[in-house]
Amino acid sequence: MAIKTLFVDPSRCIGCRSCEAACRECDSHKGESMVMVDFIDRGISTATQPTVCMHCTDPVAPCAQVCPVMAILITPEGVVQMAEPSRCIGCRNCVYACPFGVPKFDVEARLMKKCNLCYDRTVQGLKPWCAQACPTGALWYGDYEEFSAQRNGHPVNRTLFGTQQVNTRVYQVLPPEEPMLDIVALLRETEAVENGTAWQKQEAWVL
Repeated sequence: MAIKTLFVDPSRCIGCRSCEAACRECDSHKGESMVMVDFIDRGISTATQPTVCMHCTDPVAPCAQVCPVMAILITPEGVVQMAEPSRCIGCRNCVYACPFGVPKFDVEARLMKKCNLCYDRTVQGLKPWCAQACPTGALWYGDYEEFSAQRNGHPVNRTLFGTQQVNTRVYQVLPPEEPMLDIVALLRETEAVENGTAWQKQEAWVL
């Protein structure tokens, strides 16, 4: 059976924050958004990207692994849930363990909060709120075969952090030549750019 999941395509994001507004309607965290629209490099570009929980599968959810009280549960479908309020002790281990920097710690509530893929909707066959509201398809919900048939881009669910590879339920859409998302390679490329060895910032043409 094909598994429906979220596909994140930064090339389509226009920074409208519709996903954030829609996420606030989720019944499990009403009024708060678990999606963050980030500027990739505000100093040189207006490009934005939605940041959501990647729902790690291998290694299995580092946030859940480091929780000493098993407050973070994983559904049979592989969705990593937000911390259970009756169990969370506010240790923040999950915040530090997440390689993608996703979990938020609510100081007043003393509770970790994050995207749970709108589990109340997706178990009924509905799209998550963010994918439902996204006007450009930067957040797209469906299975791999549907994506390949309907969309351009190369979806990957492998991210490399140095020598550690993390496989995720959520896909990132990359150019066809990229086999996986290599964080260290991107950091080195950024460092080269900042040192002026790969790219020179142009002078502003608007006075």
